[in-house]
Amino acid sequence: MAQTIEIPKMQVVMAFVATCIEATARLLDVSYKEVYQRMKRVGMIEKYIYPHYETLHSESRENVAAGMVECLNEWEART
Repeated sequence: MAQTIEIPKMQVVMAFVATCIEATARLLDVSYKEVYQRMKRVGMIEKYIYPHYETLHSESRENVAAGMVECLNEWEART
Protein backbone atom coordinates (compact mmCIF):
# COMPACT_ATOMS: atom_id res chain seq x y z
CA MET A 1 0.00 0.00 0.00
CA ALA A 2 1.28 3.46 -0.88
CA GLN A 3 2.26 5.68 2.00
CA THR A 4 0.69 9.12 2.20
CA ILE A 5 2.96 12.02 2.99
CA GLU A 6 1.44 14.84 5.02
CA ILE A 7 2.76 18.29 4.09
CA PRO A 8 2.47 20.92 6.83
CA LYS A 9 -0.05 23.62 6.00
CA MET A 10 2.56 26.38 6.34
CA GLN A 11 4.59 24.77 3.55
CA VAL A 12 1.50 24.60 1.36
CA VAL A 13 0.73 28.27 2.06
CA MET A 14 4.34 29.27 1.33
CA ALA A 15 4.18 27.42 -1.99
CA PHE A 16 0.98 29.31 -2.79
CA VAL A 17 2.66 32.63 -1.95
CA ALA A 18 5.47 31.73 -4.34
CA THR A 19 2.91 30.90 -7.02
CA CYS A 20 1.20 34.27 -6.48
CA ILE A 21 4.49 36.10 -6.85
CA GLU A 22 5.51 34.18 -9.96
CA ALA A 23 2.11 34.53 -11.66
CA THR A 24 2.03 38.25 -10.89
CA ALA A 25 5.55 38.69 -12.26
CA ARG A 26 4.57 36.92 -15.48
CA LEU A 27 1.50 39.10 -15.88
CA LEU A 28 3.54 42.27 -15.30
CA ASP A 29 6.43 40.95 -17.41
CA VAL A 30 8.97 41.64 -14.65
CA SER A 31 11.16 39.43 -12.48
CA TYR A 32 9.74 37.57 -9.52
CA LYS A 33 12.37 39.31 -7.38
CA GLU A 34 10.92 42.71 -8.28
CA VAL A 35 7.38 41.58 -7.48
CA TYR A 36 8.51 40.04 -4.18
CA GLN A 37 10.27 43.26 -3.17
CA ARG A 38 7.24 45.37 -4.11
CA MET A 39 4.85 43.10 -2.20
CA LYS A 40 7.18 43.00 0.79
CA ARG A 41 7.53 46.79 0.80
CA VAL A 42 3.76 47.32 1.16
CA GLY A 43 3.17 44.30 3.42
CA MET A 44 0.96 42.52 0.94
CA ILE A 45 2.19 39.01 1.69
CA GLU A 46 1.55 39.23 5.44
CA LYS A 47 -1.54 41.43 5.31
CA TYR A 48 -3.31 40.12 2.20
CA ILE A 49 -2.08 36.78 0.87
CA TYR A 50 -1.67 34.93 4.19
CA PRO A 51 -4.97 36.07 5.74
CA HIS A 52 -6.94 35.40 2.54
CA TYR A 53 -5.23 32.14 1.56
CA GLU A 54 -8.37 30.01 1.90
CA THR A 55 -10.31 32.22 -0.52
CA LEU A 56 -7.47 32.99 -2.91
CA HIS A 57 -6.30 29.43 -3.45
CA SER A 58 -9.74 28.43 -4.72
CA GLU A 59 -9.45 30.93 -7.62
CA SER A 60 -7.78 30.30 -10.97
CA ARG A 61 -4.16 31.33 -11.32
CA GLU A 62 -5.19 33.97 -13.87
CA ASN A 63 -7.75 35.52 -11.53
CA VAL A 64 -5.35 35.45 -8.60
CA ALA A 65 -2.61 37.14 -10.65
CA ALA A 66 -4.99 39.83 -11.91
CA GLY A 67 -6.19 40.47 -8.36
CA MET A 68 -2.60 40.62 -7.10
CA VAL A 69 -1.69 43.23 -9.72
CA GLU A 70 -4.72 45.33 -8.82
CA CYS A 71 -4.07 45.05 -5.10
CA LEU A 72 -0.35 45.76 -5.47
CA ASN A 73 -1.02 48.88 -7.54
CA GLU A 74 -3.60 50.14 -5.04
CA TRP A 75 -1.38 49.50 -2.01
CA GLU A 76 1.62 51.15 -3.66
CA ALA A 77 -0.47 54.20 -4.54
CA ARG A 78 -1.31 54.64 -0.82
CA THR A 79 2.33 54.83 0.24
